[in-house]
Amino acid sequence: MTGVGPFPIHSIMAAAATVVGWLVVRGWARRLPCAPGECPHRVAVGLFVDAVMVGLLAARLGYILLWWPEYMAAPKSIVAIGDGGFLWWAGLPAALAFAWWRTRKRIPLRRPLLAGIAAGMLAWAAFGGLLMMMQRSAPPLPAFELATLDGEPVTLADLSGRPMVLNLWATWCPPCRREMPVLEDAQRRWPGVAFVLVNQGEDRGTIREYLDAAGLELDHVLLDPHSQAMLETGTRGLPTTLFFNAEGRLVDSHMGELTRATLAGTLRKRFGVAIGD
Repeated sequence: MTGVGPFPIHSIMAAAATVVGWLVVRGWARRLPCAPGECPHRVAVGLFVDAVMVGLLAARLGYILLWWPEYMAAPKSIVAIGDGGFLWWAGLPAALAFAWWRTRKRIPLRRPLLAGIAAGMLAWAAFGGLLMMMQRSAPPLPAFELATLDGEPVTLADLSGRPMVLNLWATWCPPCRREMPVLEDAQRRWPGVAFVLVNQGEDRGTIREYLDAAGLELDHVLLDPHSQAMLETGTRGLPTTLFFNAEGRLVDSHMGELTRATLAGTLRKRFGVAIGD
């Protein structure tokens, strides 16, 4: 599963985990007595939302610092928060420190606030474990026949035997076009990974015209005129990038535009690929 409707699955997980934490904070704080003109659960919920925002900001800044050279190569990608670039181990301490500081004069609110943050993180971990189990049980590489730009029949299995980044795209898709240079650069930097770009539903002439106009040189551009890849993989939108290990098993997915940092981070996390390899 890569998403729910137009929303990436990781965004859905983050939203669901936040709701779990919010419910815990609200339910716990409602047991506290109200002071004149102030109800604890409303204050606690507001503090929880603030803590989540602080945690997200710290997590994003931590990720940017970790992949600073990648972001400096494309500075606009710093604000592309849809790339999923967040570090939980940078965001969590920031959220906890903020919660502790803001409740220094409201000690009764500290427990529900910290409990809500803990519940949200546990929910996030549980959702992540469930997603991992779903990915491990997912079918291997789709086996249907595709075609090269020269009209030669080919299957994804013909390109297997090494880690594979499978990108589903189309020339009419703006985020697809924006990430093409990222994938072109990646295939040069990491020759041990197969970068396969499967066009969805377009003809050979349209694809060639776009690649020539953009000055792109991509090794594995394949045609899927009937968009079978989207059906086989349960993809809900373009672009979508799927990461398969050398055995052809799905290990990660990304719905939406890839940035240099996100791609490099996923390659290191899933394939142990280091910068410069």
